[in-house]
Amino acid sequence: MSNQNRSFTVAIVGATGAVGETMLSILAERDFPVGKLVLLASARSAGTQVDFKGEKVDVLDLETFDPTGVDIALFSAGGSVSKEYAPKFAAAGAVVIDNSSTFRYDADVPLVVSEVNPHAAKNRPRGIIANPNCSTMQLMPVLAPIHREYGIERINVATYQSVSGAGRSGLEELGRQTAQLLAFQDIEPKKFQAQIAFNLIPHIDEFLANGYTKEEMKLVWETRKILEDDSIQVNPTAVRVPVFYGHSEAVNIETKKKISPEQARELLRAAPGVEVVDEHKAGGYPTPVTHASGRDPVFVGRIREDFSHPRGLNLWVVADNIRKGAALNAVQLAELVANGG
Repeated sequence: MSNQNRSFTVAIVGATGAVGETMLSILAERDFPVGKLVLLASARSAGTQVDFKGEKVDVLDLETFDPTGVDIALFSAGGSVSKEYAPKFAAAGAVVIDNSSTFRYDADVPLVVSEVNPHAAKNRPRGIIANPNCSTMQLMPVLAPIHREYGIERINVATYQSVSGAGRSGLEELGRQTAQLLAFQDIEPKKFQAQIAFNLIPHIDEFLANGYTKEEMKLVWETRKILEDDSIQVNPTAVRVPVFYGHSEAVNIETKKKISPEQARELLRAAPGVEVVDEHKAGGYPTPVTHASGRDPVFVGRIREDFSHPRGLNLWVVADNIRKGAALNAVQLAELVANGG
């Protein structure tokens, strides 16, 4: 059955958050066939209005909303909301695309990056598709083609994650602290564990028994699930940095077959959703501010041989964590569903 001329009733849960707002703008930009748009949030935000394609749309209270008739529901309101309401929407017939970590590691919920494993979206017995974590999301379009051609044995990755990954309160804290420090005022950390302005914090999410944080372990669990290979070893360190938008990652991989930097560049230039920015000169590499912020692709540069390992390769990977890291992929998954995928 072709769905090309069909329009869909689309619900956004968490419509007033940073990711929800970006989902709305991307639905409009990509001209997704929205027949009816339902915006949902907590009682606190209900009653406000949001612009969509030049029209005002009322934000409704999620708690009292009946999901009957919703075709596709994009969830970006945190884990506890997803846990309670996503199964209700799915039971009412909606395909739920969930941005939280609630369902990512369940065997019967596909975890999908649109350019990497779109086939997985078809098999969704619970009516739920999970969106990966932002740091995994931007890594996958880069590593998947290399893994398929050359086999990746091990990934060492240090992430440099912007404050927008912690939501609007993260953005506000960086802005406020920066202004206070430049005015020689004292600051008090509220959102983050330590001062974030002019500082780095090697701690995202909670610590686990193995000494890694949950954010770091997400990279391990999700990489294996998306690439469908539990043998891949992942050694992650996640760091919060004083950048507003855009996550960066210093990546070192060890492959089964040797891959040269030239072969990697050729493979990545052909990879969907990836843009290679890799010249050995000042500015010949991507940064979160100059390349990624507000844009869709995952950018990769600093591609070079790891001369300490016979089959090692280094990469620098940058993307807008709110767009590709969350909202864009969710809309791309909705497009897969709309097209019968």
